[in-house]
Amino acid sequence: MNLKRVFKILRKDFSVGPRKPFFIWALVIPFALTLLFQFAFGSLFEPQPRLGIVDLGNSELTRAAQELEGFSITLLDDANELLNLVESHDLDAGLVLPANFDQAVKAGEKPLLQFNLSGESLAANRIIIAVTAIDLLRNLEGEAAPVIIKTEYLGDPGLPLSIRMVPVLVFYALVMAGIWVPSASLVEEKENGTLTAVLVTSARASEILTAKWLMGFFFAVFLAIATLFLNRAFGSLPLEVLTVIAIAAALTAEIGLIIGIVSKTATMLFTLIKSLGLFLFVPVIFYLFPDWPQWIAKLFPLYWIIKPIWEVSVMGQTLGTVFFEIMVSGAIIVGLFFIIMIMKRRVYA
Repeated sequence: MNLKRVFKILRKDFSVGPRKPFFIWALVIPFALTLLFQFAFGSLFEPQPRLGIVDLGNSELTRAAQELEGFSITLLDDANELLNLVESHDLDAGLVLPANFDQAVKAGEKPLLQFNLSGESLAANRIIIAVTAIDLLRNLEGEAAPVIIKTEYLGDPGLPLSIRMVPVLVFYALVMAGIWVPSASLVEEKENGTLTAVLVTSARASEILTAKWLMGFFFAVFLAIATLFLNRAFGSLPLEVLTVIAIAAALTAEIGLIIGIVSKTATMLFTLIKSLGLFLFVPVIFYLFPDWPQWIAKLFPLYWIIKPIWEVSVMGQTLGTVFFEIMVSGAIIVGLFFIIMIMKRRVYA
Protein backbone atom coordinates (compact mmCIF):
# COMPACT_ATOMS: atom_id res chain seq x y z
CA MET A 1 0.00 0.00 0.00
CA ASN A 2 1.31 3.41 -0.97
CA LEU A 3 0.53 5.87 1.83
CA LYS A 4 1.31 8.81 -0.40
CA ARG A 5 -1.51 7.79 -2.75
CA VAL A 6 -3.82 7.17 0.24
CA PHE A 7 -3.34 10.69 1.57
CA LYS A 8 -3.63 12.16 -1.90
CA ILE A 9 -7.05 10.51 -2.27
CA LEU A 10 -7.96 11.59 1.26
CA ARG A 11 -6.97 15.19 0.51
CA LYS A 12 -9.12 15.13 -2.60
CA ASP A 13 -12.10 13.77 -0.65
CA PHE A 14 -11.80 16.45 2.01
CA SER A 15 -11.37 19.21 -0.57
CA VAL A 16 -14.56 18.31 -2.46
CA GLY A 17 -16.45 16.85 0.50
CA PRO A 18 -17.82 20.14 1.94
CA ARG A 19 -19.60 20.74 -1.38
CA LYS A 20 -21.36 17.37 -1.28
CA PRO A 21 -24.88 17.08 0.19
CA PHE A 22 -24.04 13.97 2.24
CA PHE A 23 -21.08 15.76 3.83
CA ILE A 24 -23.17 18.82 4.70
CA TRP A 25 -25.97 16.72 6.19
CA ALA A 26 -23.49 14.72 8.24
CA LEU A 27 -22.08 17.95 9.66
CA VAL A 28 -25.31 19.83 10.26
CA ILE A 29 -27.69 17.18 11.62
CA PRO A 30 -25.77 16.23 14.82
CA PHE A 31 -25.40 19.92 15.74
CA ALA A 32 -29.07 20.59 14.95
CA LEU A 33 -30.17 17.62 17.07
CA THR A 34 -27.95 18.75 19.92
CA LEU A 35 -29.49 22.21 19.90
CA LEU A 36 -32.98 20.75 19.67
CA PHE A 37 -32.58 18.26 22.49
CA GLN A 38 -30.66 20.59 24.77
CA PHE A 39 -33.12 23.42 24.26
CA ALA A 40 -35.96 21.01 25.07
CA PHE A 41 -34.35 19.25 28.04
CA GLY A 42 -32.21 22.08 29.37
CA SER A 43 -28.50 21.22 29.40
CA LEU A 44 -26.95 23.55 26.82
CA PHE A 45 -29.16 26.37 28.08
CA GLU A 46 -29.22 25.07 31.64
CA PRO A 47 -30.62 27.73 34.00
CA GLN A 48 -28.61 28.97 36.91
CA PRO A 49 -28.94 27.01 40.17
CA ARG A 50 -32.57 27.46 41.14
CA LEU A 51 -33.27 27.98 44.83
CA GLY A 52 -36.75 28.43 46.28
CA ILE A 53 -37.25 30.02 49.70
CA VAL A 54 -40.24 30.11 52.02
CA ASP A 55 -39.47 32.81 54.60
CA LEU A 56 -41.87 32.79 57.54
CA GLY A 57 -40.01 35.48 59.49
CA ASN A 58 -38.47 38.08 57.15
CA SER A 59 -34.99 36.59 57.54
CA GLU A 60 -31.77 38.36 56.61
CA LEU A 61 -30.80 35.13 54.86
CA THR A 62 -33.48 35.75 52.21
CA ARG A 63 -32.21 39.24 51.43
CA ALA A 64 -28.63 37.97 51.22
CA ALA A 65 -29.69 35.16 48.87
CA GLN A 66 -31.45 37.62 46.57
CA GLU A 67 -28.20 39.56 46.19
CA LEU A 68 -26.26 36.49 45.04
CA GLU A 69 -24.97 36.48 41.48
CA GLY A 70 -25.43 33.40 39.31
CA PHE A 71 -28.52 32.15 41.18
CA SER A 72 -32.20 32.08 40.35
CA ILE A 73 -34.07 32.81 43.59
CA THR A 74 -37.81 32.17 43.89
CA LEU A 75 -39.74 33.39 46.95
CA LEU A 76 -42.82 31.42 47.93
CA ASP A 77 -45.38 31.66 50.70
CA ASP A 78 -46.33 28.02 51.08
CA ALA A 79 -43.99 25.21 52.13
CA ASN A 80 -46.07 22.54 50.38
CA GLU A 81 -45.90 24.45 47.10
CA LEU A 82 -42.12 24.65 47.50
CA LEU A 83 -41.88 20.89 48.04
CA ASN A 84 -43.98 20.23 44.95
CA LEU A 85 -41.75 22.46 42.80
CA VAL A 86 -38.58 20.74 44.07
CA GLU A 87 -40.04 17.28 43.59
CA SER A 88 -41.09 18.08 40.01
CA HIS A 89 -37.59 19.51 39.33
CA ASP A 90 -38.90 23.01 38.70
CA LEU A 91 -36.45 24.03 41.42
CA ASP A 92 -33.07 22.51 42.26
CA ALA A 93 -33.48 23.09 45.98
CA GLY A 94 -35.76 24.63 48.56
CA LEU A 95 -35.28 26.28 51.96
CA VAL A 96 -37.98 26.78 54.58
CA LEU A 97 -36.97 29.45 57.11
CA PRO A 98 -39.15 29.34 60.26
CA ALA A 99 -40.32 32.41 62.14
CA ASN A 100 -37.73 33.92 64.51
CA PHE A 101 -35.02 31.99 62.62
CA ASP A 102 -32.50 34.85 62.74
CA GLN A 103 -33.06 35.50 66.43
CA ALA A 104 -32.52 31.82 67.25
CA VAL A 105 -29.27 31.72 65.27
CA LYS A 106 -27.92 34.90 66.83
CA ALA A 107 -28.83 33.61 70.27
CA GLY A 108 -26.51 30.67 69.73
CA GLU A 109 -29.22 28.11 69.19
CA LYS A 110 -29.12 25.53 66.41
CA PRO A 111 -32.58 25.51 64.85
CA LEU A 112 -33.53 22.79 62.39
CA LEU A 113 -33.42 24.10 58.82
CA GLN A 114 -35.53 22.28 56.22
CA PHE A 115 -33.41 21.97 53.06
CA ASN A 116 -34.78 19.90 50.15
CA LEU A 117 -32.90 18.91 46.98
CA SER A 118 -34.35 17.68 43.71
CA GLY A 119 -33.29 14.14 42.87
CA GLU A 120 -32.87 15.13 39.20
CA SER A 121 -30.83 18.30 39.76
CA LEU A 122 -27.28 18.36 38.44
CA ALA A 123 -24.67 17.35 41.01
CA ALA A 124 -22.81 20.62 40.40
CA ASN A 125 -25.93 22.65 41.22
CA ARG A 126 -26.52 20.62 44.37
CA ILE A 127 -23.00 21.32 45.62
CA ILE A 128 -23.15 25.01 44.72
CA ILE A 129 -26.47 25.54 46.48
CA ALA A 130 -25.48 23.55 49.59
CA VAL A 131 -22.13 25.33 50.02
CA THR A 132 -23.68 28.74 49.38
CA ALA A 133 -26.45 28.08 51.91
CA ILE A 134 -23.88 27.16 54.56
CA ASP A 135 -21.88 30.32 53.80
CA LEU A 136 -25.00 32.47 54.12
CA LEU A 137 -25.80 30.86 57.45
CA ARG A 138 -22.29 31.42 58.74
CA ASN A 139 -22.63 35.10 57.96
CA LEU A 140 -25.40 35.30 60.52
CA GLU A 141 -23.11 34.23 63.34
CA GLY A 142 -19.37 33.45 63.38
CA GLU A 143 -17.51 30.87 61.27
CA ALA A 144 -18.98 27.70 62.74
CA ALA A 145 -22.20 26.47 61.16
CA PRO A 146 -24.92 27.86 63.46
CA VAL A 147 -27.61 25.37 62.44
CA ILE A 148 -28.08 21.67 61.84
CA ILE A 149 -29.03 21.14 58.19
CA LYS A 150 -31.31 18.23 57.41
CA THR A 151 -31.09 17.34 53.69
CA GLU A 152 -33.84 15.36 52.00
CA TYR A 153 -33.94 14.20 48.36
CA LEU A 154 -37.32 14.40 46.69
CA GLY A 155 -37.96 12.17 43.68
CA ASP A 156 -35.77 9.34 42.48
CA PRO A 157 -32.08 10.30 42.39
CA GLY A 158 -30.58 10.09 38.97
CA LEU A 159 -29.18 11.95 36.03
CA PRO A 160 -31.36 14.48 34.21
CA LEU A 161 -32.83 13.39 30.90
CA SER A 162 -30.61 15.93 29.14
CA ILE A 163 -27.56 13.97 30.32
CA ARG A 164 -29.06 10.58 29.52
CA MET A 165 -29.61 11.83 25.97
CA VAL A 166 -25.85 12.29 25.43
CA PRO A 167 -25.23 8.71 24.17
CA VAL A 168 -28.00 9.17 21.60
CA LEU A 169 -26.50 12.41 20.30
CA VAL A 170 -22.94 11.08 20.24
CA PHE A 171 -24.12 7.90 18.58
CA TYR A 172 -25.92 9.90 15.89
CA ALA A 173 -22.76 11.93 15.26
CA LEU A 174 -20.77 8.70 14.90
CA VAL A 175 -23.33 7.20 12.53
CA MET A 176 -23.59 10.31 10.35
CA ALA A 177 -19.84 10.76 10.10
CA GLY A 178 -18.40 7.27 10.49
CA ILE A 179 -21.02 5.30 8.59
CA TRP A 180 -22.82 7.72 6.31
CA VAL A 181 -19.88 9.77 4.98
CA PRO A 182 -17.55 6.99 3.71
CA SER A 183 -20.42 4.86 2.39
CA ALA A 184 -22.12 7.76 0.59
CA SER A 185 -18.79 8.97 -0.83
CA LEU A 186 -17.98 5.50 -2.17
CA VAL A 187 -21.42 5.04 -3.73
CA GLU A 188 -21.37 8.49 -5.30
CA GLU A 189 -18.06 7.73 -6.97
CA LYS A 190 -19.48 4.44 -8.25
CA GLU A 191 -22.47 6.19 -9.80
CA ASN A 192 -20.40 9.03 -11.28
CA GLY A 193 -17.78 6.66 -12.70
CA THR A 194 -14.93 8.42 -10.91
CA LEU A 195 -14.15 5.26 -8.93
CA THR A 196 -13.51 3.34 -12.15
CA ALA A 197 -11.34 6.18 -13.41
CA VAL A 198 -9.21 6.10 -10.27
CA LEU A 199 -8.86 2.31 -10.40
CA VAL A 200 -7.39 2.39 -13.91
CA THR A 201 -4.52 4.40 -12.49
CA SER A 202 -1.89 2.97 -10.19
CA ALA A 203 -4.21 3.35 -7.19
CA ARG A 204 -5.38 0.11 -5.58
CA ALA A 205 -8.78 -0.70 -4.11
CA SER A 206 -7.23 -1.07 -0.67
CA GLU A 207 -5.78 2.45 -0.90
CA ILE A 208 -9.12 3.93 -1.91
CA LEU A 209 -10.90 2.13 0.93
CA THR A 210 -8.24 3.24 3.40
CA ALA A 211 -8.71 6.86 2.34
CA LYS A 212 -12.49 6.57 2.70
CA TRP A 213 -12.07 4.95 6.11
CA LEU A 214 -9.74 7.73 7.26
CA MET A 215 -12.22 10.36 6.11
CA GLY A 216 -15.01 8.74 8.10
CA PHE A 217 -12.70 8.20 11.09
CA PHE A 218 -11.46 11.82 11.35
CA PHE A 219 -14.90 13.26 10.72
CA ALA A 220 -16.49 10.97 13.32
CA VAL A 221 -13.88 11.91 15.93
CA PHE A 222 -14.47 15.60 15.25
CA LEU A 223 -18.27 15.40 15.46
CA ALA A 224 -18.24 13.16 18.55
CA ILE A 225 -15.91 15.54 20.40
CA ALA A 226 -17.96 18.56 19.33
CA THR A 227 -21.16 16.87 20.50
CA LEU A 228 -19.66 16.08 23.91
CA PHE A 229 -18.42 19.66 24.28
CA LEU A 230 -21.82 21.08 23.35
CA ASN A 231 -23.42 18.88 25.99
CA ARG A 232 -20.73 19.67 28.54
CA ALA A 233 -20.06 15.96 28.85
CA PHE A 234 -16.43 15.71 27.77
CA GLY A 235 -15.44 14.78 31.29
CA SER A 236 -12.29 15.32 33.31
CA LEU A 237 -10.18 12.68 31.51
CA PRO A 238 -9.68 14.11 27.99
CA LEU A 239 -7.06 11.61 26.84
CA GLU A 240 -9.20 8.66 27.90
CA VAL A 241 -12.27 10.19 26.28
CA LEU A 242 -10.30 10.65 23.05
CA THR A 243 -9.24 7.00 23.24
CA VAL A 244 -12.76 5.62 23.44
CA ILE A 245 -13.98 8.05 20.76
CA ALA A 246 -11.18 6.94 18.43
CA ILE A 247 -12.14 3.29 18.94
CA ALA A 248 -15.79 4.11 18.27
CA ALA A 249 -14.91 6.10 15.14
CA ALA A 250 -12.72 3.29 13.82
CA LEU A 251 -15.53 0.77 14.21
CA THR A 252 -18.29 2.92 12.68
CA ALA A 253 -16.08 3.91 9.74
CA GLU A 254 -15.50 0.21 9.00
CA ILE A 255 -19.25 -0.39 9.00
CA GLY A 256 -19.55 2.54 6.61
CA LEU A 257 -17.02 0.96 4.26
CA ILE A 258 -18.87 -2.37 4.23
CA ILE A 259 -22.18 -0.67 3.45
CA GLY A 260 -20.50 1.40 0.74
CA ILE A 261 -18.91 -1.68 -0.85
CA VAL A 262 -22.19 -3.60 -0.87
CA SER A 263 -24.30 -0.69 -2.17
CA LYS A 264 -24.15 -0.19 -5.92
CA THR A 265 -26.55 2.76 -6.04
CA ALA A 266 -27.74 5.54 -3.74
CA THR A 267 -31.15 3.87 -3.54
CA MET A 268 -29.59 0.66 -2.31
CA LEU A 269 -27.50 2.66 0.17
CA PHE A 270 -30.57 4.37 1.66
CA THR A 271 -32.39 1.05 1.88
CA LEU A 272 -29.52 -0.62 3.71
CA ILE A 273 -29.06 2.22 6.19
CA LYS A 274 -32.80 2.39 6.91
CA SER A 275 -32.90 -1.37 7.36
CA LEU A 276 -29.95 -1.30 9.73
CA GLY A 277 -31.13 1.80 11.57
CA LEU A 278 -33.10 0.01 14.29
CA PHE A 279 -30.41 -2.64 14.67
CA LEU A 280 -27.78 0.06 15.16
CA PHE A 281 -29.82 2.28 17.46
CA VAL A 282 -31.04 -0.37 19.91
CA PRO A 283 -28.08 -0.05 22.36
CA VAL A 284 -28.51 3.68 22.97
CA ILE A 285 -32.21 3.34 23.69
CA PHE A 286 -31.31 1.40 26.83
CA TYR A 287 -29.56 4.47 28.24
CA LEU A 288 -32.85 6.33 28.13
CA PHE A 289 -34.52 3.49 30.03
CA PRO A 290 -31.95 2.21 32.56
CA ASP A 291 -34.52 -0.04 34.21
CA TRP A 292 -34.70 -2.23 31.10
CA PRO A 293 -32.62 -5.44 31.14
CA GLN A 294 -29.22 -4.23 30.01
CA TRP A 295 -28.06 -7.64 28.81
CA ILE A 296 -30.25 -7.20 25.73
CA ALA A 297 -28.18 -4.20 24.61
CA LYS A 298 -25.03 -6.31 24.79
CA LEU A 299 -26.30 -8.42 21.90
CA PHE A 300 -25.76 -5.50 19.52
CA PRO A 301 -22.22 -4.62 18.35
CA LEU A 302 -22.43 -0.86 18.87
CA TYR A 303 -23.20 -1.34 22.56
CA TRP A 304 -19.49 -2.00 23.02
CA ILE A 305 -18.55 1.50 21.85
CA ILE A 306 -21.42 3.47 23.38
CA LYS A 307 -20.84 1.93 26.81
CA PRO A 308 -17.19 3.16 27.08
CA ILE A 309 -18.14 6.64 25.83
CA TRP A 310 -20.88 6.87 28.44
CA GLU A 311 -18.76 5.62 31.32
CA VAL A 312 -15.62 7.64 30.55
CA SER A 313 -17.05 10.95 29.34
CA VAL A 314 -20.34 11.27 31.25
CA MET A 315 -19.69 9.20 34.37
CA GLY A 316 -15.99 10.10 34.69
CA GLN A 317 -14.73 6.51 34.89
CA THR A 318 -11.24 5.40 33.82
CA LEU A 319 -10.36 3.13 30.90
CA GLY A 320 -9.79 0.32 33.36
CA THR A 321 -13.49 0.35 34.17
CA VAL A 322 -14.40 -0.36 30.54
CA PHE A 323 -11.40 -2.53 29.67
CA PHE A 324 -13.56 -5.50 28.73
CA GLU A 325 -15.80 -3.39 26.47
CA ILE A 326 -12.74 -1.92 24.76
CA MET A 327 -11.34 -5.40 24.15
CA VAL A 328 -14.63 -6.52 22.61
CA SER A 329 -14.69 -3.40 20.43
CA GLY A 330 -11.13 -4.13 19.32
CA ALA A 331 -12.08 -7.69 18.40
CA ILE A 332 -15.03 -6.40 16.35
CA ILE A 333 -12.74 -3.92 14.56
CA VAL A 334 -10.29 -6.69 13.67
CA GLY A 335 -13.11 -8.93 12.46
CA LEU A 336 -14.57 -6.17 10.27
CA PHE A 337 -11.12 -5.47 8.84
CA PHE A 338 -10.83 -9.02 7.52
CA ILE A 339 -14.36 -8.81 6.13
CA ILE A 340 -13.41 -5.62 4.26
CA MET A 341 -10.28 -7.26 2.88
CA ILE A 342 -12.38 -10.11 1.53
CA MET A 343 -15.02 -7.77 0.11
CA LYS A 344 -12.63 -5.27 -1.52
CA ARG A 345 -12.77 -7.23 -4.80
CA ARG A 346 -16.31 -5.89 -5.20
CA VAL A 347 -14.89 -2.39 -5.63
CA TYR A 348 -13.71 -3.42 -9.09
CA ALA A 349 -17.17 -4.74 -10.01
